[in-house]
Amino acid sequence: MSQNSDNAKADNQPDKRSLKVVEDLIQGVKYGSVLIIIQDGKIVQIEKTEKVRLTSK
Repeated sequence: MSQNSDNAKADNQPDKRSLKVVEDLIQGVKYGSVLIIIQDGKIVQIEKTEKVRLTSK
């Protein structure tokens, strides 16, 4: 693989902070979703939607 290809791959790798945020959000959601918005191969936004399940007694 050429050096240019290696550099392009390295630029598209998410940083550790972004991965930690995603991991924390996933672990904190019982019911819901985590949406990762990517622009130009980089994470630019992370959204969390959480649902609350109501049980009848």
